[in-house]
Amino acid sequence: MFKGIVEAVGHVERVEPGRTTTRLRVAAAELGAALAPGDSIAVDGACLTVTEADEAGFCVDVIGTTLARTIAGGYREGTPVNLERALELGSRIDGHLVQGHIDGVAHLMSDRKEGDFWLMDFRLPEDVASQTIARGSVALNGVSLTVAELLPDRVCRIGVIPFTRTHTNLGSLVRGDPVNVEGDLIGKYVHRVLAERGEASPGAVPPQEERAP
Repeated sequence: MFKGIVEAVGHVERVEPGRTTTRLRVAAAELGAALAPGDSIAVDGACLTVTEADEAGFCVDVIGTTLARTIAGGYREGTPVNLERALELGSRIDGHLVQGHIDGVAHLMSDRKEGDFWLMDFRLPEDVASQTIARGSVALNGVSLTVAELLPDRVCRIGVIPFTRTHTNLGSLVRGDPVNVEGDLIGKYVHRVLAERGEASPGAVPPQEERAP
């Protein structure tokens, strides 16, 4: 479990494709020494398992289902990635409860500055859009964000302050770029209950493996 508050932005140092998995080496001096094999870490919001760690960074193995449902398949050497270690019991939840289970991929439709902040519009997958409300929560690349407005054609508008822009990889996005998206946990359960009552379309989120073996 995570809270959507990015601790560091690492960079993909090495991509090693295998027959059924891809190994990623992530350079992250801020977190490397605090990690150990077996730890969970959110990489752009996707919960993965640390397989190796040292003071300079760590390795994770990404299996096929995660590669298919997230942006991990597009990682290249130098790609910036948002990083967050698992939530500690007893700590403040400054964002919202994030499972690290990616529901799909959203795309940046527009990005413009409004005074001292930015408005970023993302087109959400249909199942996530049906569970999202204005002034609710959504996680994009693992960043806990508040939905400022819902627009036609499944577009979700986010207001981003300068701190978030510079301390995550959201500021490096350009129009058309994909991001991992995780819908609000409470919204998923409410939607499921309504669907079973016949008061909403099922819109079930396909299962995704939570952590690499």
